[in-house]
Amino acid sequence: VPGAEEYILESFKWLGIHFDEGVSFGGEHGPYRQSERRDIYKKYVQVLLENGKAYIAFDTLEELDAKRAEIANFQYDASTRGMMRNSLTMPEEEVDALIAEGKQYVVRFKIEPNEDIRVNDLIRGEVIINSSILDDKVLYKSADELPTYHLANIVDDHLMEVSHVIRGEEWLPSAPLHVLLYRAFGWEDTMPEFAHLPLLLKPEGNGKLSKRDGDRLGFPVFPLEWRPESGEVSSGYRESGYLPEAVINFLALLGWNPGNDQEVMSMDEMIKLFDIHRCSKSGAKFDYKKGIWFNHQYIQLKPNEEIAELFLPVLKEHGVEAPFEKVVTVVGMMKDRVSFIKELWDVCSFFFVAPAEYDEKTVKKRWKEDSAKCMTELAEVIAGIEDFSIEGQERVVMDWIAEKGYHTGNIMNAFRLTLVGEGKGPHMFDISWVLGKEETLARMKRAVEVLK
Repeated sequence: VPGAEEYILESFKWLGIHFDEGVSFGGEHGPYRQSERRDIYKKYVQVLLENGKAYIAFDTLEELDAKRAEIANFQYDASTRGMMRNSLTMPEEEVDALIAEGKQYVVRFKIEPNEDIRVNDLIRGEVIINSSILDDKVLYKSADELPTYHLANIVDDHLMEVSHVIRGEEWLPSAPLHVLLYRAFGWEDTMPEFAHLPLLLKPEGNGKLSKRDGDRLGFPVFPLEWRPESGEVSSGYRESGYLPEAVINFLALLGWNPGNDQEVMSMDEMIKLFDIHRCSKSGAKFDYKKGIWFNHQYIQLKPNEEIAELFLPVLKEHGVEAPFEKVVTVVGMMKDRVSFIKELWDVCSFFFVAPAEYDEKTVKKRWKEDSAKCMTELAEVIAGIEDFSIEGQERVVMDWIAEKGYHTGNIMNAFRLTLVGEGKGPHMFDISWVLGKEETLARMKRAVEVLK
């Protein structure tokens, strides 16, 4: 669909997964869009036809539907192909004439019945499937002159010298067909190794994960926000505030483990530890809450400067412009309290905007009869502090409290209310140090005037 290719490339770029070759990256095995390789596929379709490994079928949709209605569980295979309209049942002249007339046709792979096909899967071991359960798959359609996935996949993997085919377990039933196609072309020696990964399951574990599960439980299932032409918007991990490293780490541990208890791993560590044999055969529950946990961990691991850069747009949204050094300092104090960058505003907005009102519950609990008098006295003490470092403030204020015989908790709780507007935040002298003496005194004065 329009925009899908750009979306995929942008997704991998955001995640930090780099391509060795491919669309827009170049390489020795191009072109990399299947739509640009149709002449290559046509050549290999002809090889199969000439070697009797495939045949041309002219059956219309109506004819196929009629046969399905006539035969229960109809399958186009060795037992039914003889009663259909194809090059195995029609004279060669008639086939050539229909093609010359421009009649639409498909090319089907001719599968011989009653053969046990062995697929060696790196995760599941040897898988044996009898060819009789396979139908004669369509490999090519004259209508658009393009191959189906089954043919394009085999030809591309062979010509591009692919060593491993790694895909979801839903493709396991098609693996025997791909083995047979490799044999049909005489490419057994270059057949890649197969690995069929387990499904991602709903958070409850019952059934395959879908976008609806994300909508229902409030988490994204797309890397980036996706806006197709249909107008239905799908939320993305990037826009939801996840760090790409956290998403990669979270996804990597769904259906795989490194063989130790380590959970937080860099890309390089995961590459070093990865062993496909440690992938699980059973589906992995999509524990989206674990994804949030990973995001929290990576916020803690990132340098304060990097988190501050990511926080600047959030500040701007709230009309705040602050010195970068101040933002870095605040982030360093508060980042351990959040799982997403955007949550920083809720926990530390008071560092940038003075309280316009005071939380009623906190006022009722923390603002005593003598709080206004005590805060006025404390403001005078603070005004006289020359060393306004955290330690310098704490030493002077604590000595004053002791000298006056005041209750430390009452003083500090009221002090916090004047600066923050409620009963939250880090160590009090951390707050006043970041605000600076002038702003601290202004907030204390206003609180006394408002709260009385």
